[in-house]
Amino acid sequence: MGVSDPGPDVPAFTALGYVDDQQILHYDSETRREEPRGDWVQGAVDPDFWDRETWALRGWQEGVEGNLITLQFRYNQTGGSHTLQFMYGCEIHEDGSTGGYMRLGYDGREFISYDLGTRTWVAVPTQAQITQRKWNEDKSLLQYTRAYLEEECIKWLRKCLQHRTAALQSKPPKAQVSNRLLFQDGLTTLSCWVHGFYPKKISVVWLKNGEAQPQEMSHSGVIPSGDGTYQTRATIEIDPSSNHDYICSVKHVSLSADLRVPWDKSRKEPESSMMLIEGIVIAVVLVIALLGAALYFLRRWGA
Repeated sequence: MGVSDPGPDVPAFTALGYVDDQQILHYDSETRREEPRGDWVQGAVDPDFWDRETWALRGWQEGVEGNLITLQFRYNQTGGSHTLQFMYGCEIHEDGSTGGYMRLGYDGREFISYDLGTRTWVAVPTQAQITQRKWNEDKSLLQYTRAYLEEECIKWLRKCLQHRTAALQSKPPKAQVSNRLLFQDGLTTLSCWVHGFYPKKISVVWLKNGEAQPQEMSHSGVIPSGDGTYQTRATIEIDPSSNHDYICSVKHVSLSADLRVPWDKSRKEPESSMMLIEGIVIAVVLVIALLGAALYFLRRWGA
């Protein structure tokens, strides 16, 4: 992503790569260096990969800066902050079928995208028609785009998935239970924080006297922890004066039996110690690992 008027916390250019919701790489115009995210990523590429990608991204950064000027001219804009986003990736579905996408956006709206069905570029606003015409007339560009999304990207995605699976395997969850008094109505919120597990799929339920209470619970959703594992939290509101036993029950593929953590009524633990590590969930299956593809398009922008 390129920004025409960067601020203190917003670099002029940023590139991120993901496999599912796990970040695998990061580059920005401040560091000018591509860096891996996650220990398993290092084993998926050769030692010179990051140097090559850093060089490619520096070229991409320069191309984005020039194309931002071009787009401001097309939209008859003389100032203000504007953004150019380039996103591409591929998918492998459970049935073995594959898919891919490549699109550019300007100021948060789609500008032009590649239609994998017709194997052509489709303009959204009228300002993109110049680019659409030029790119669709470029037969080598059309062939490259199709080959990248259907072959090269899929090859890289399979490789990343293999290394991720081999490196992480299954990691069992850990669970902690805490409580917080709600002063306005006298109820108590029980929280079960489950973390450090892989793969992502998990079941967390509160048991009241041995009976599951799915309708009374709230879930935070499963989010990445930043180290290749996941975390989630389940809460339930109870009357602390009632004589009931509450247990947090966890099911995961790494466990031979359910992990059960009871609520200790005598223990007082602040809610802050149980807070989830905040993260951004990007629920897509994609990999952005060959930045040469981006340079290929930027050189054909035809400003």
